[in-house]
This record gives sequence, structure tokens and C-alpha cells, in this order.
Amino acid sequence: MSSPAPDTPKSAATDLAWRILALLNLFRLLVPIVLAGLFALVVPRPVGQVYPALFVGVLTAYFLFAVVCISSLRRRWPDASVQVLLHVIADLFAINMLTYASGGLISGLAVLLILPVGAGSLIVAPRQALMFAALATLGLLTQQGFSILEGHGDWSDLAPAGIVGAIAFMLALGAYPVARRLRESEALIRQKDVDLADLSELNEFIVQHLRESILVVDAEDRIRLINSSAEQLLKGSTVKPGTLLGEVAPKLLYLLDTWRRKTYDWESNTLSMLSAQGTALIVPHFVSLETENRGPTLIFLEDTTLIAERVQQTKLAALGRLSASIAHEIRNPVGAMSHAAQLLRESASINPQDQRLIDIIHTNGTRVSTIVENVLQLSRRDSTRQERIELAGWLSDFLAEFRQTLQITAEQLRFSPTEQDLEIRVDPSHLHQLLWNLCENACKYGRSAEGHISIDISIGRIQPNQRPYLEVADRGPGIDVAHAEQIFEPFFTAGPGGTGLGLFIARELAQCNRAVLFYEPRQGGGSIFRIVFADPQRWEL
Repeated sequence: MSSPAPDTPKSAATDLAWRILALLNLFRLLVPIVLAGLFALVVPRPVGQVYPALFVGVLTAYFLFAVVCISSLRRRWPDASVQVLLHVIADLFAINMLTYASGGLISGLAVLLILPVGAGSLIVAPRQALMFAALATLGLLTQQGFSILEGHGDWSDLAPAGIVGAIAFMLALGAYPVARRLRESEALIRQKDVDLADLSELNEFIVQHLRESILVVDAEDRIRLINSSAEQLLKGSTVKPGTLLGEVAPKLLYLLDTWRRKTYDWESNTLSMLSAQGTALIVPHFVSLETENRGPTLIFLEDTTLIAERVQQTKLAALGRLSASIAHEIRNPVGAMSHAAQLLRESASINPQDQRLIDIIHTNGTRVSTIVENVLQLSRRDSTRQERIELAGWLSDFLAEFRQTLQITAEQLRFSPTEQDLEIRVDPSHLHQLLWNLCENACKYGRSAEGHISIDISIGRIQPNQRPYLEVADRGPGIDVAHAEQIFEPFFTAGPGGTGLGLFIARELAQCNRAVLFYEPRQGGGSIFRIVFADPQRWEL
């Protein structure tokens, strides 16, 4: 981060000089306009009545000089020390000539000499300031002497001329300490501005590089501050300050309005939304920057995907430690029980009641064996061998195998590829198991009320990041909202006969391949499980 160097007293004095010269030139432009109005419109004329032609000529030349000075001030050439000398001398000469053409001190125009002398004294050194006062006094006394000799003035007017000269000298002497304090104050203000700019730049740097995603919304729901992390979650591209929140994230605006309407202490973690790319679940947290919730609001966006990954890693570590003992401590006894049940079933003396008990032993033994096998698979999940595969062709082979195994028709399990050349990078064995679990769950739990199977497989790319996806959609009863966040938990099952590991394993296999597995309710009834893959063009160098 770079910041401008603090202003030195010399640079502060230079800037102050240019501003004073600009104000003095504004005075130089206004004086001819006002005096021309008085000369042309007021009868009898209060100014220029003695020598009208001289008055008009000097007034015109004075105005043109002011116009020329505009260009030199803008270009700051020549130097300020040269310009102040030329400007003040020109002002003193012009004002003295206008006073002389108006009859001397009786016209009151001599008072205009005070401003150029005072302004010039704020810029130059004390000796030059005294020179300006001396020139003003000498010019005033000279033109007053000519007025007396020509009969347009009186000797008594010399006293007011002396008073005006004395005022000019007092201004010249008092201007230097005032100018010094002005320069010091201006240098201090500029240093404060630099410090504030540095602090603002530092704050902006910290906000933009925070790992947390934050944004600030004003009372009119316009985004005033947003860091790059929040931009990627909400839009996937740059968001300009002042943009309406509803244009970037309509769901977040709805959640903000819902939060503002709550007059009691409402748990913000009941709110959630998907990111712009559809690959992360976001939980917003709102903090009002005023006493009331209607004002500016600070919003923290929590990416629960990262938290879920850490939780899952902890669970997998525990399962990995457990799997070593499961193979010996559980698998062997269960195998012995299943073998014993098989021998009992073959006995001729088994009655129907005992046969039912044997079936129960066999069914639950098979279920425990399945659970053990699934847990052992999780302990071996890191052995990933990713390959580039053409998704539509791979799906055609997979669905043919699945239909044949479960004896379902193409009408029950439909696939209409929209992109024949869609490629993904994934471990084919992992994708096979993942998709098999999803399709098997759809056949088992996704039946309609009449018991019919209706499963749709679709592929494509998510906008705007173009990541490839695969969807498994059914027309079953769907999943209860209260259970929607638990279906990927290990050993959670909402239906009878399940192990509670199918979806858990499916999500873990997806994460092994840099993919994400989501659930969302299907419009019109049913469920959608969407796998969003990593784009192979982005991951391969």
C-alpha cells in the first residue's frame, strides 16, 4: 500500500498562493462588471464622471487583463512569485486610475486598494508586502495631488489618503503571521487528509482480504461495501458499490427484509440460501449499525460448506479408527450368525414360526454386513484415480446396467442428453457407486403415491460459472423440510430398511472428486439430487 508523502511547508505555501491568486482574480473580474453597471445605469454617475473616456478605457483593459490571467493561473505559469508581483502592481495601477477618473477619494474607490495589498501580503515576504503598501500609498497620493491641481479635489482629501495608506501598511505588517498560521494549518489539514486516506485504504485492504464474506447495506438496500469473497458467493463477479441488493441476490434481500420485520430476538441461523454458483450453502448473519433494524446493516455470509467439510473430516477420522476393529469384531460374529441361520433353514424340522425368526436373523445379518462394508469403503476413500470421461456416453452404459440389474424400463428411468461432448474429471468407480446409490434410493423412496417409478437423469452446465452437473430427479413424496439437512448424516434414515449410509457415502465420494452433492425439492413434487463437478478445464494446467 502506497500513500502520498506529507506536504512540506513550501508545497503548502505554494498551494495557498495559487488559491489566493485565484480569489484575487475573481475580484478582478467582478470589479469592472460592477463599476460598468454603476457607470451605465445610475444617474448622476457615481463613478467615472470626471474623465469618462479614461474610466471606460481603464475598466476595459482591467477586465481583459483578468480574463488573460485565468489561463496563466490554470497553467500555473509563470511562477506564483512572479504572478503575484504582476497582478498586485496591475491592480494598484488600475484602481488608482479608476479613482482618478472618478474625481479622487470622494468617489470611494480608493478602498478597493486594500484587497490587493492584503491578498499579496499573504503570499510574499514582509519586505515585498511593505513595498505593495508603499506603492498603493504613493499612487493614491499622486493621483490625489493631480486631482487637486486640476481643481477636482481638495487639500483636505490628503488626510483620508494618508489613512488609507496607513491601513495598507498595517495590513502588510499583520499579514505575514496570519499567512504563516494559514500555511501551518493547511499543512496540518493535508497531513490529516493523508492519514485518513491511508486509514481508509488500510481498512479497504483488510476488508477485501478477509477470509470472511461481508457486505454493508444501507437503509435503501443499496450495497455500500462488499469484499471480493462476498462478491464471489453472491454474484460470481464484481459488484459496484451503490448497486441494489435485490439485483445481486434477491433471496438475500428477502431474508434481510424478514430479519428486519422481526421485533424479537430471532435466531439468524434459521436463514439459508445457495450461492450464485449453486455450489455452497450460505447462512447470512445480520448486524444493525443503528439502534433500529431499519438502518444500515452489516451482513456476514457464512459458507457452511467449509464447516461441513471440517465436521465430515472429524467424523471420517472417527469412522476410520472404528473400521479397523469392525472388520474383526463385528464381521466375523455376524458371518457366523448368518451361517448358522442358513443351516437352520435347511433343517426339515423347522416350523413356520421358527422359519420367520430365521428370516429375521438372516435379513438383519445381511444389513449389518452391508453397514460394515460401507464403513470399510469410507476408510479407503482417499484412493482416488480421476480420469477424463465423456459424461453422456458413460451414463448410457451405466443406465443400461442399472436397468438390467433392477429390472426397470427406459420409461421408468429416463435420460435425454442435451450435451454430447460434456466432459468431467472424476474417478469412474466412485461415480458409479455414487450414482448407483442415488438411483437406488430414487427407486426405493421416490415412488409416486400409486407406486410408480419415475426417474429423470439430466446433465448440463451451471450458469454463470459453467461447471458441469448431473441431476437425479424423481416424483416421489419428497423429503420433509425438517430432515432435509440431516439426510447426508451417517446412519440417518427416514425410511424402514435403510442403513443411513447411502447418501453419506455419496456425498463423501463427491468430495473426493472435487464435486458437491446437493438436495433440493422438485417443483411439482419429488426430489432432486444434483452433483456439481469441478470443471476439468480449470483444474488441469
